[in-house]
Amino acid sequence: MNTWIALGLPAAFVGLLLSGCNPPPPASRFPPSASDLALLKSTRLCDRKTDFLQRRESGSPRRETWGSGEELRIAANRSESGAEESFFFDEDGLLVGAVFAFPTGQSLKPYPVLRRTLSELTPALEFYLNVAQLADRANLDPSTLYETGDEKSTTQYIVLGGADEPTLLLASFSLDPYSKLLSAYRRDFLARIERGEKTKGGQRPGGPGAEDTESFPAVQQFARGQTAHLSYCGSRNYDIAAEAYAKAIKRGFSNKMWLAEAHHKLGLALEGKGRFEQAKGEMQQSLTLRPNTPDVLNNLGTVYKELGDQDKAIAAFEKSVSLRPNYPLARYNLAEAYETTNPKRAISEYETYLALVEGVPEEAERALRARERVTVLSR
Repeated sequence: MNTWIALGLPAAFVGLLLSGCNPPPPASRFPPSASDLALLKSTRLCDRKTDFLQRRESGSPRRETWGSGEELRIAANRSESGAEESFFFDEDGLLVGAVFAFPTGQSLKPYPVLRRTLSELTPALEFYLNVAQLADRANLDPSTLYETGDEKSTTQYIVLGGADEPTLLLASFSLDPYSKLLSAYRRDFLARIERGEKTKGGQRPGGPGAEDTESFPAVQQFARGQTAHLSYCGSRNYDIAAEAYAKAIKRGFSNKMWLAEAHHKLGLALEGKGRFEQAKGEMQQSLTLRPNTPDVLNNLGTVYKELGDQDKAIAAFEKSVSLRPNYPLARYNLAEAYETTNPKRAISEYETYLALVEGVPEEAERALRARERVTVLSR
């Protein structure tokens, strides 16, 4: 029996006392995302296309080309959610995103959890949209883009109206690397619910919505590379990552920052495959396009170390920390590189690293190794 209640204190008061004795729960790293409106239902990101087709055969999905991948569209009257559903698969047959369109709107009044989540999110954008089947409201109420997600995925909602009468127009779910390509705010998705006359060329006149500023095939391959490289769907796959990054470079980027990062990522994938000379070349090419980039210099230092060139490895790590003094990983790598030639400097770099990562859970294992090395080197 609870001692406090036995003393005759009200249960509500006891609850307050007990909650006051406990530390508050840790704050989430991610924005609110709870929802009681299930849209994906039987489907999950990273599902295989073959499994999806077997499971959703009754929906008679219409197949359309989506760059190097494929879009499967299911009409509202045959879908699980009541929306016009689109599912996007990459060329490896993985589900990387889904878009749900409600041309007549989906009232959110029956979904208090989602309404609360939206009220806790900061709107990413407000705009006016001429919705074909909600013309009266669309002329008066703004539409709002909300964005949330978790460790590996991004969720976006486009909602018409305020808290008193919110109506869902579009929702998108995507793996993070595909968040721009599958944003609910893309103009081609807005066109699925928007009213407006087409021009003679078949295109709608200018209006709200994001458009690609880079080659779609290049960005799509870059996203595919990241998905494989960063193990978004299962284990890391350096072969697919290297192939995809190379294709992205071949397709071409107009922005040299994109191109530099593609060379950098290709270098990392080649390093993962053990092809260190080629990895070095890609990272050097990245630095030619975008000099003095701490991340690339640090990773190039690691490749030099694998190639047995300790002097160049140290030089790369040194330059990386000179450009970003509070870069923990580069500090750690520099400390390791100095162990055999300059133990005192190695101890100093380890200590700097430890000061930078104090209280960072993700660095706990590396921090333990750093403390062990300081102890050994101090003898």
